[in-house]
Amino acid sequence: MTGLNDIAAKYHDKLAEVFSVRTILADIHPFFQQLFPIVIVEDGEFYLFDVDSSRSRYFPVMQMPSPMPVPAGVRAAFPLDFYGGRPGCVVTGDVFESLDGYATIFHEFIHCQQWQTCELKIKQTLGVYCRAQAEQDFMWEINYPFPYSDPVFVEAYSAFLVALDQAGVGLVLRLRAQVKGGLKGNDIEYMAWQEWKEGFARFLENQVRRRLGLAENHGGQGIPFSRVTFYEGGARYIHFLSEENPGLIQDIEELFKKM
Repeated sequence: MTGLNDIAAKYHDKLAEVFSVRTILADIHPFFQQLFPIVIVEDGEFYLFDVDSSRSRYFPVMQMPSPMPVPAGVRAAFPLDFYGGRPGCVVTGDVFESLDGYATIFHEFIHCQQWQTCELKIKQTLGVYCRAQAEQDFMWEINYPFPYSDPVFVEAYSAFLVALDQAGVGLVLRLRAQVKGGLKGNDIEYMAWQEWKEGFARFLENQVRRRLGLAENHGGQGIPFSRVTFYEGGARYIHFLSEENPGLIQDIEELFKKM
């Protein structure tokens, strides 16, 4: 079996590059001041690396069998139960093969920051989350039965997306109210949650991509709508809100309340 030291040697230079990329991005947002643990998944094993006390390199921490089935090409962030609940970025080694992959790592680091800042506090105010917890539905963020194909929603959200790019404040707010008016309470909460969590990560990711000379990510804007629609809609809505109140980008808990 491949050992932790073997993986550390294999990815030493690739992990060092995270720091080089961070230097380029550091002034975009305070979230990029901190780096998080990285788990590399290879041959059914988790290889955990963390930032050392000098904050200048990743060092190997532990190896363990993957505690869950992990799909090829995974790009995820979640609290690591086996590492004191600290949020970490979980990837396969191919993420280091391109600059695009490093942009994705920093997208996942944004989710780590959300968790560390206020994610759980916000979740606990949501009926959709509390119900999922009571039902032990731990995949609710992915599997929630949102009415993506409902014609009323599709028409309203399509108009909202267009208005975010082209219209003034009054029309955007009217269309936002129209979107909400056609949904149930839990549906509204779920939409706002995905727009905030994934939309904020995409909002900053696209700033990262521009800085690195990469194409922006606008996946999800077309029909048929899906969960990824809220990534794009959230990013656009956050941009709109930040134009009205730039301080919201620094206070992401208040940003959620506005959404």
